[in-house]
Amino acid sequence: MASTVTSKSSRPGYGQLLRTRGAWTFLLPGFAARQPFAMLTISLVLLVQHTTGSYGAAGAVAAVTGVSMALFAPYGGRLADRYGQRAVLLPGVLVHSLSGVSLTVLALADAPLWALIAAAVPTGASVPQVGPMVRARWGVKLQGTPLMTTAAAFESVTDELTFVLGPLLATALCTGVAPAAGLLTEAALTLVGGLLFAAQKGTQPSVADATHARVQHASALRVRGVRVLVVTFLGIGCVFGGMQVSLAAFTESIGKPGLTGVLYGVFAVGNMLSGAVCGAVAWKTAPQRRLVIGYTALALTASGLWLAHSALVLAGLGLLVGMSIAPTLIIGYTLVEDLVPAEARTEAFTWLTGAVALGQAAAVTVAGQLEDRLWDGAGFLVPMTGTVLALATLVALRSWLATGPRERTAARGVGHRAPVAVD
Repeated sequence: MASTVTSKSSRPGYGQLLRTRGAWTFLLPGFAARQPFAMLTISLVLLVQHTTGSYGAAGAVAAVTGVSMALFAPYGGRLADRYGQRAVLLPGVLVHSLSGVSLTVLALADAPLWALIAAAVPTGASVPQVGPMVRARWGVKLQGTPLMTTAAAFESVTDELTFVLGPLLATALCTGVAPAAGLLTEAALTLVGGLLFAAQKGTQPSVADATHARVQHASALRVRGVRVLVVTFLGIGCVFGGMQVSLAAFTESIGKPGLTGVLYGVFAVGNMLSGAVCGAVAWKTAPQRRLVIGYTALALTASGLWLAHSALVLAGLGLLVGMSIAPTLIIGYTLVEDLVPAEARTEAFTWLTGAVALGQAAAVTVAGQLEDRLWDGAGFLVPMTGTVLALATLVALRSWLATGPRERTAARGVGHRAPVAVD
C-alpha cells in the first residue's frame, strides 16, 4: 500500500495526502456518515427540554447517551477489527436510526424521564464509529509512510468541522422547523451516510485470517501505551464538556446568552487552525515529547479559564485552549499507528474517542452542578482539574508510549508488529 503515496523521503503535505489512490472513495461518504454524531447531543437537549421544560432532564438524557456510547464504542471497534467494518456498520446504523426515532416518539408522547433514559442507552451504544473507521482506512493506505501524521491532522480538522456544522444544522432544524426535526434528521443521515460508507468495501482494513483469531481476542488495552492515551483523552473530554456548560452559564450571567455560539466557535476555530498547521509541518521531535509539551500547554491555558471576567478575555483564552487541543489529539492518534497492530487498531481508536465522550459526559454533569451550587464560571474548574490530572499521569507514565523492543514485547498479546516512523 505504501506505493499509493509519495515516497517516504518527501515532505508530507495535504496535497500528497488527498492524492492517495482511493482516498476520496471513503472520505466523502465518511464525512457524511460522521456528521450526524455532531448533531446528536444538541438535538437531544433541545427536544427533551422542549417536551419536559427541564434542562436537567435534557442533560441527564444527553449524559446517558454519551456514557453509553463511551462504554460500547470500543467493543464495536473490536468487532470491526475482527469481522470487518461493513459487518458492524450495517446493523449498527439500523439500530441507531430506529433508536433515535423511538426516543423522538417517546419525547413527543410526554413519556416519563426513566423511559427517555432507557431509550437513550441503545441510542448512544449504537452510534456508528465512523471516525475511527476512517482513521483505520488511512492506516491501511499510508502504512510505512510519513503521511500518517498529516492524515491524523486532516482527521482532526474534519472532526472539528463536523462539530461546527452539526450543532448549527441541528439548532436551525429544532428551532426553525420543529423540536423533533434535529433528532429525526440525525437518524436519517446516520442511516444514509452509514450505508454509503459501508458500501466502500475496497478500502476497509482486511480481516485477519483464522490462524490469527486467537490473538484478535486480546484487547487493544493490553498495550499499556493505549491506557496512557485513554487518560489523556479523558482530560480532553473534560475540556469539551466543561466549556459547553460553562460558556453558556457565563454568557447568561452577563446578560448576553447569544455570545455562547460565538465563544464556542472561537474555541473550535483555534482547534481547526492548529490542527491544519500541525499536519503541514514536517516534525523532527519525537511524538512522545511533543505530546507532553502540547498537553502542558493545554493544562496551562485551561487552568486560566475560571479567572476570566470578560467575554473578550474568555474568547482569547478559549482560542488558546482550542489551539492546544488539536496537536494533542493528532499526536495521540498518530501514536496508535506505532503502538497497536492493524488487527486491533479500530478498537484502539474507539477507546480514544470513547474516552473523549466519557470525559465530556462527566464534565457536563459536574460543571452543571458547580454552576448551580457555586459561582458563575465555577464550571471552568472542570477543564482545569481534568487536564492537570491527565498531564500528571502522562508525565509519570510517558515511558509507556515508547515503541522500542520493550514495548513490542509487552504488546505481543495483540500481535504487535515492528513500528514505522511517522516523523
